[in-house]
Amino acid sequence: MIHGDDQIHVDPGPGALVHSLNLHLSQLTLGAVLVSHCHLDHYGDAEVMIEAMTRGGTRKQGVLIAPRSVLQGNGNYGAAISNYHKSIVEATYEAKPGEIFKMRGMTIKPTRASHGDPDTVGFRFDFPGIGEIGYTSDTEYFNGISDYYKGVKLLILCVLRPRGLPWKGHISTDEATKIVEEVKPEAAVITHFGMRMIFANPSKEACFVEKKTGIKTFAAADSMEIQVAKGINVKKPGLSKSIDTFKR
Repeated sequence: MIHGDDQIHVDPGPGALVHSLNLHLSQLTLGAVLVSHCHLDHYGDAEVMIEAMTRGGTRKQGVLIAPRSVLQGNGNYGAAISNYHKSIVEATYEAKPGEIFKMRGMTIKPTRASHGDPDTVGFRFDFPGIGEIGYTSDTEYFNGISDYYKGVKLLILCVLRPRGLPWKGHISTDEATKIVEEVKPEAAVITHFGMRMIFANPSKEACFVEKKTGIKTFAAADSMEIQVAKGINVKKPGLSKSIDTFKR
């Protein structure tokens, strides 16, 4: 996420730094690394991004926000971030539902999730004058999940599987449809696809969510850009005129 002159990297999995550089994102403006839980596909490049953010540990700057499992470990998981990397950032905060972090004019609120790592959180971001963005991270559906995201302008959901193929600890298109229907954001994005979802065609699954809810829904793709301001602009890769602009 980019806000003004600041950049936030959420869940930097393996290859995050290389992909960021390929997208011409300067790590000199990286101000925070956020990790939602202690699974490799969400923290694999966290230490690498911290190295970049602190310029190889030569500048004590930037913020790390992550749950207990990532920072300290818990009964099932060992810490994913070394003490050294925690020491070279300006500040480290433990992400728990109900906490509120303010940095550089924005507010970050961890949200509850239900996943294999019991400390997993999602995030809700408030950008003054622009609106709020929700990110569910990996979670299964539970009563009250939608309450954490009501009022957001854009909702990003980790949807592992397509319709009719539920999987414990995750949401499928069926549960995603229910959440979008309950939250009623201006737009939704589904991402974090498993192979079953890839084979089912994520764009078709996004169209299903949109048809059922009436909410504009997109399937994430490499190099996709979403600009959130008064309206929401979605730039799809590979198309010469690729801006979808809409405002509810």
